[in-house]
Amino acid sequence: MTPMSWLLAAAIPVALVVDRAFGEPPARAHPVVGMGRWLGLFGDRLCAMRPAAAFIGGAMAWSVGALLVVAIAVGVEQLVILGLAPWLGGWRFALAALLLGLALKPLLAWRMLRDEVAAVEAALERSLDEGREQLSRLVSRDTRQLSPTEVRETAIETLAENLNDSVIAPLFWFVIAGLPGAALYRFANTADAMWGYRGPWEWAGKWAARADDLLSWIPARLTGLAMIATRPGLLPRLLREAARTPSPNGGWSMGAMALRLDRALSKPGHYRLHPAGGSVTAADTLIARRIAARTLLALALLGALGAAALRGGFAGGPA
Repeated sequence: MTPMSWLLAAAIPVALVVDRAFGEPPARAHPVVGMGRWLGLFGDRLCAMRPAAAFIGGAMAWSVGALLVVAIAVGVEQLVILGLAPWLGGWRFALAALLLGLALKPLLAWRMLRDEVAAVEAALERSLDEGREQLSRLVSRDTRQLSPTEVRETAIETLAENLNDSVIAPLFWFVIAGLPGAALYRFANTADAMWGYRGPWEWAGKWAARADDLLSWIPARLTGLAMIATRPGLLPRLLREAARTPSPNGGWSMGAMALRLDRALSKPGHYRLHPAGGSVTAADTLIARRIAARTLLALALLGALGAAALRGGFAGGPA
């Protein structure tokens, strides 16, 4: 067994502890904000193109951005490893794990997601208009006509879906491919969030949408399965619920949350998950946050062990 076998595994709890303690870094220093700025350079031009040109242009802009993000992440990771020689163990290993954890942290956002969802419920308790306004910070859909139940349903859906998109999936790709893997995923997910829509973005954003679908495929299923791990009898029902959404991935975490809460969750005009469930209540938001937190902790532990196993941490093999 070598210290290098455990380097990525040790960086995961560092990132989560830093996230819990400090939340998001300033926008000017946030890599995901930088990704958004890159993607924002091309919007008007791409949407004005004919379908074929828009698709090619969107794919090229995505690919160049992805290469830049991966190159920067590779540079940061190698700078830490080559500069500190963590394979020598001791303080070198500890400092390298700390720095990699700090670099990983901006690529995941559990505290912000948890707090924003809690803020929706707090605002809704003051007034329906405040609840709708707070929810509009989280979702792109029009919230102005939503009922209190629909506001809560949407907040819980957002919590479940973004548990995968903003936390579990970056950790999964960090386990598989280190900092470059996590960075590539966050770029793909950011591009999908900005470009992956129908209408003007139908063709310009198609590459981004499909890339995000591909990179989210395994993590989304891991998230849904982990959410029902203590209730395996729900698996056949989860398979049915996951197929109800237009997205190939979003239904896994949202469907699992609906089943765990025994509540119906819906997006009017698009889908209704676990329709036999009861109506969402004020208490369900807190319960959903607890379910999401336990799911995250379980998968983070599995991820850390998986990162070590992939690099010989249990066999004493070479790093």
